[in-house]
Amino acid sequence: MGSGVNRTGWQRVARRIRVPLGFVVAAVFLVFARPTWQTLGWSLLLVVPGVWLRGYAAGYVKKNAELTVTGPYAFTRNPLYLGSMGIAFGFAVAAGRWWLVVLLTAMFLAIYVPTILSEETFLRGAFPEFEAYALRVPRLLPRLTPARFGAVAGQFSRERYLHHREYNAGMGAVAIYAVLVARMLLFSGR
Repeated sequence: MGSGVNRTGWQRVARRIRVPLGFVVAAVFLVFARPTWQTLGWSLLLVVPGVWLRGYAAGYVKKNAELTVTGPYAFTRNPLYLGSMGIAFGFAVAAGRWWLVVLLTAMFLAIYVPTILSEETFLRGAFPEFEAYALRVPRLLPRLTPARFGAVAGQFSRERYLHHREYNAGMGAVAIYAVLVARMLLFSGR
């Protein structure tokens, strides 16, 4: 992200606290989660596609170097955030606590909406073609068919995926499931 971008005060704060706040929410989640085999099973319907989408998007994006309009970026301008939402809401389902869904929704609205808007301000300034892209590709909820942008070609790059270390999302998801299963087995009688 460029340093010359004009951001509101909250956009600056939101960008800085999103990762630490994620750890705080994860801790709250683990303390209050009451998973069952059923909630764990249902959660996979959101977590697995979320992890996959983040990995798939990471294999296309060249952050701050070019405007990525192919792969998942032809369906939504923010596939990484959409994948994160799937993961987060999937784990809220796994927790078996409706109020965790409310907490996560509030966190996403307070943190990710300003972050996305801030990033769009940067992209508009850095890439003149962003405006045409934004008119054809939705901000978050994906199109049903990919937007086409002439001869622009792109394909998944394993090297880019590894460079962005997106495999950490999958490892993190497995670790959280392990903790939830352990919690369920160890404290099921309480």
